[in-house]
Amino acid sequence: MIIEDTFLHQGLRKQLVETLKGKGIKNEAVLNVIGKIPRHIYFDKVFHNKFAYQDVAFPIGAGQTISQPYTVAFQTDLLQIKKGTKVLEIGTGSGYQTAVLCELGAKVYTIERQRELFTKTKRLLHDLNYRVNTFFGDGFIGKEAFAPYDCIIITCGAPHIPKDLVKQLKVGGRMVIPIGKGDIQIMTLIEKLEDGILQKTEFGEFSFVPMLEDKQY
Repeated sequence: MIIEDTFLHQGLRKQLVETLKGKGIKNEAVLNVIGKIPRHIYFDKVFHNKFAYQDVAFPIGAGQTISQPYTVAFQTDLLQIKKGTKVLEIGTGSGYQTAVLCELGAKVYTIERQRELFTKTKRLLHDLNYRVNTFFGDGFIGKEAFAPYDCIIITCGAPHIPKDLVKQLKVGGRMVIPIGKGDIQIMTLIEKLEDGILQKTEFGEFSFVPMLEDKQY
């Protein structure tokens, strides 16, 4: 796949990285990846220059959005990704968050419940040469066949902590999940300790599209 990545795009990415630094993102590896990935290719071409590098969420179809870059950076930072980290991503969406995880060296398993997005994004990730395990299915169920996971990231607002995902997280693993039933969720880090004990740390309010249970389209 040939990617048009102009000097304008590169300059806009540098500005975005500076914006994220100004908002408190300090993880250099995460910032470097965001500075590297051409986020505009995850948008329809008409929106490439105007919206792709603004620090805002943006509609991508099927009632879903591509997450705000700050949110992507914040969640990724909490995961503490290292090369070879095995990650389950709930909500593939546009594939941008997936690409960030891959560029950090993670081994990614990602689930999308919207058939339209699943088909489109699976093709895009393949064309970009990302070695990603993509699945169409219910994120609440996860993917037990490949468990346990070092990390689990949920990129939609969950009304509660899915029990199946907790089971699939290894002891010592980290789950980053926005929890809440309304328009606002609380970003939560869950660390799975010995004997199945969950240690929860909250990081304030964020806004995501809802994670719908038992719904696939």
